[in-house]
Amino acid sequence: MWTDIATHISQVTDSPFQVKHHRPVGGGCINQAYALDGGDRAFFVKLNQASQIGMFEAEALGLKQIYQSQTMRVPRPICWGITDSRSYLVLEWLNFGYGTHQSWEDMGRNLAAMHRVSSDRGFGWDQSNTIGATPQPNPWTQSWLDFFLEHRMAHQFRLAARRGGNFPQQAALMAAIPDLLAGHDPQPSLVHGDLWSGNASVTVEGEPVILDPATYFGDREVDIAMTELFGRFPNEFYSAYQSAYPLDPGYDRRKTLYNLYHVINHFNLFGGGYESQANSMIASLLR
Repeated sequence: MWTDIATHISQVTDSPFQVKHHRPVGGGCINQAYALDGGDRAFFVKLNQASQIGMFEAEALGLKQIYQSQTMRVPRPICWGITDSRSYLVLEWLNFGYGTHQSWEDMGRNLAAMHRVSSDRGFGWDQSNTIGATPQPNPWTQSWLDFFLEHRMAHQFRLAARRGGNFPQQAALMAAIPDLLAGHDPQPSLVHGDLWSGNASVTVEGEPVILDPATYFGDREVDIAMTELFGRFPNEFYSAYQSAYPLDPGYDRRKTLYNLYHVINHFNLFGGGYESQANSMIASLLR
């Protein structure tokens, strides 16, 4: 397997690469992750079942889109494919350090610049991708309300029903979403889509980086909301973002709605207490 991956790296980089060492590294709960060391070069490799190659391809294309925007640093995708019944994604190796006040301010400003990248095709993306391991449909849609209702909330609730989820106020919430988003008319923004603290870091040189995107064009507030879901980013991030691209009035209420999407997704992925957390969030939105 490693020989095949090294050969692919050599082909796409037009430079011979041989694996001298490989070691497992942290890479999340969905994939296996390895560091490949060739002596003069190193790469980060994700592995999964061969059936998950579409997930890796979508991630690579999302990273490419963010990279080409020249706004936020991301690990550049090198290649992806299938070998020995495993799918793989090879990424640029980055050495991470610790964030400073300056690096988190830069993170906020750079994300604001990324969010100003828009699409004249509306909300969505050129293909579906995944949020974690959950399929995430992204058909181009002119209305943010229509996109969020059908391709985010209704989609997750359908998956939750198959898992046996119990959300007694689901129908009331879906009926209330038009009112919750009333008066809010966001432009389609290039968003990361899964921007929790584990998907943001800083290189040893102090440059902010975002990782593992679930890219699409959506309301930029979905990214800011998720930075508050599993432990907030440092305050410098929010101050710099607000200075560069102020959030619209009503964000504090919408963020609960946007984060509900991720909590229901976590129920679909992991079960456990995410059902009760989601029901609490639904109740707060309906008060």
